[in-house]
Amino acid sequence: MNLIASYTKRLFNKEVSECTNQELYKALLDLVRDRSAELKLHEEKKKLYYFSAEFLIGKLLSNNILNLGLYDEIDEELKAAGSSLSLVEEAEHEPSLGNGGLGRLAACFMDSLSTLKLNADGVGLSYHFGLFRQVFENNQQTTIKDAWRTGDDWLVASERKYDVPFKNFTLRSTLYDIDVLGYEQTTRNRLRLFDLDSVSEGIISSGIDFDKTNIKENLTLFLYPDDSDRNGELLRIYQQYFMVSNGAQLIIDEALEKGATIEELADYAVIQINDTHPALVIPEMIRLLIERGMDQDRAIEMVQKMTAFTNHTILAEALEKWPLHDLEEVVPHLIPIIKELDARVKASYPDKQSVHIIDEQNRVHMAHMSIHYGFSVNGVAQLHTDILKESELKDFYELYPERFNNKTNGITFRRWVMAANPELSRYFDELLGKEWRNTQDLSALLSEKTNEAVKSKLAQIKLDNKVALKKHLELTQNVTINEHSIFDIQIKRIHEYKRQQMNALYIIHKYLDIKAGNIPNTPITLFFGGKAAPAYTIAQDVIHLILSLSELIAKDPEVSPHLQVVMIENYNVSHAEYLIPACDISEQISLASKEASGTGNMKFMLNGALTLGTMDGANVEIAELVDPENIYIFGKESDEIIKLYETAGYVSREYYELPAIKPLVDFIVSDEMKALGNVERLDRLYNELINKDWFMTLIDLENYIKVKEQMYVDYDDQALWLEKVIVNISKAGFFSSDRTISQYNDDIWHLEQ
Repeated sequence: MNLIASYTKRLFNKEVSECTNQELYKALLDLVRDRSAELKLHEEKKKLYYFSAEFLIGKLLSNNILNLGLYDEIDEELKAAGSSLSLVEEAEHEPSLGNGGLGRLAACFMDSLSTLKLNADGVGLSYHFGLFRQVFENNQQTTIKDAWRTGDDWLVASERKYDVPFKNFTLRSTLYDIDVLGYEQTTRNRLRLFDLDSVSEGIISSGIDFDKTNIKENLTLFLYPDDSDRNGELLRIYQQYFMVSNGAQLIIDEALEKGATIEELADYAVIQINDTHPALVIPEMIRLLIERGMDQDRAIEMVQKMTAFTNHTILAEALEKWPLHDLEEVVPHLIPIIKELDARVKASYPDKQSVHIIDEQNRVHMAHMSIHYGFSVNGVAQLHTDILKESELKDFYELYPERFNNKTNGITFRRWVMAANPELSRYFDELLGKEWRNTQDLSALLSEKTNEAVKSKLAQIKLDNKVALKKHLELTQNVTINEHSIFDIQIKRIHEYKRQQMNALYIIHKYLDIKAGNIPNTPITLFFGGKAAPAYTIAQDVIHLILSLSELIAKDPEVSPHLQVVMIENYNVSHAEYLIPACDISEQISLASKEASGTGNMKFMLNGALTLGTMDGANVEIAELVDPENIYIFGKESDEIIKLYETAGYVSREYYELPAIKPLVDFIVSDEMKALGNVERLDRLYNELINKDWFMTLIDLENYIKVKEQMYVDYDDQALWLEKVIVNISKAGFFSSDRTISQYNDDIWHLEQ
């Protein structure tokens, strides 16, 4: 019981009970670093380099302590001193290294790679302020910098430095490492994050505004700088090249340090490109190999042999296409290589323009380059992969059927139940034994489906988590919620295809229904969380609508006892760790065919929420596992939606005129809303829904309302509801990221294990 005491004595000359939470955090940071240093780095010949623009790792203290096997011991010592791990972790700043599902998936994958003892490092950038910190003012999103690099963080500067050449200058980097610990393992991996030596935080003028042309000082300030103008587009290219050039130089150096020759590089390294952001690693690695004496044909063959590509999207706008003249402005030394790669494709397929790397508008298609010059292409859910094969990337699938494979996403149970929901984890131990912590197999829970004692305990755990969320929101947002209400939660990046606007129209329906005297049996609290990109005006309008509805309802004494809307400010992993264990209804309502996978759906399922969703992404696989009676599915299916896009068959105004829909959409621009909201924003969103509605909000709205209302009725039969909960939890093991990573390794990477 004195793990921490030696550190507090040495650092502050204090007993544990005398320390502030900030001091305890510093002591535990040192303790974890010391224990991490005792874990060996891998010595196997072949290493995976997982390139990603994002690693949304969340706070690391509890997760690292858990993986070191010290969680219970340290928490007991802290509690004996009048504190707790959860309190101490409040002193930790969440690393701003990612934003959405792409980055959270990468974090789960890094955890699983380490737990499975696979030799693998993540490669990315060490952003100073991440995307931004979201602040709500006047019911609107405003943005300020998210300063997390305080010195008391997990970054450790290495001695590695690289020069990265651009057209008009060369920039110097420093490599920073963050240890990635596996669950009760003797080895560790690392996140390898590069920073710009000449970066200057002082160039930010206000909010998150800065001179986009000042590359020598701005390059690693923010994740995804606004690319709505050409300077922003160029900055994105600078940033992406800075990441991949550093990473490629690191790969070569580490292989040579192990005794490899350049000719043997593919035996020592495999590269996984996580979406299109790191795709320039292909021409850059070819350039570096040629620079080191390899002939061009051999360099291209080598890079193709060692590079694999994960596609994360079906949205055409998310598949990056950079104007050739922009690439010439930033990285002219890559242009001859990119043109050569394109020429080879055009020589083989002269009439198949859909697969060319450089198109007729002189745009370079990053995904096309990744598919042609990699050996593997994978989607991230079975439906997503099928759509890629059958429509979006059909021409590529016909060329390279052997390269296409599916790897349904997963989540790490260490973070998303063992750390986020320790009470539930301990109950799993009691019911199933502790082996589930290693296997993620919860299937034995199914036999307890009708056990009233088990249902009662799960209900109590859910209530405890609701109370914890209530305290968290009182502390962080000065918002009080009703822990005895239904918790209906939609947390994800704000985007029209994810259809937060449809959920908002449901809120209007429910508001009007309650005003008409139809009081729900159980009060309802609807939660939203997510950020809108600074240049994505309609997404910001959706946030404004939700916040305005929240205020309207809160001020209405007829409605507020029965309905509440809460939008989480600056939604991040730390908030998610409170929201997900407390959730009853998991909103996964994207337009069918548009969500590649989703991983929030898996986290909610594991923690005992039921899914309200379309047959999209991994919802399809959840539905197959739990059977139709244990999930709430609505809406048109993907094949019908795809056909509507192909034929321009969806006309939003026709749906708007339906008597059940028109009053809801009209309410957006009602006198009540305009009295609270920004008229320009409300009018714009209203007109968007009536005249365009590209992601078909209105097509599923009536069915969504019907199924959601049924879900609320079913919740009141808690005995039956909890049986559905138990089925969902018992089937969640399939969605472990350990399973996903094992499949990646078996089928793609072939690392020693």
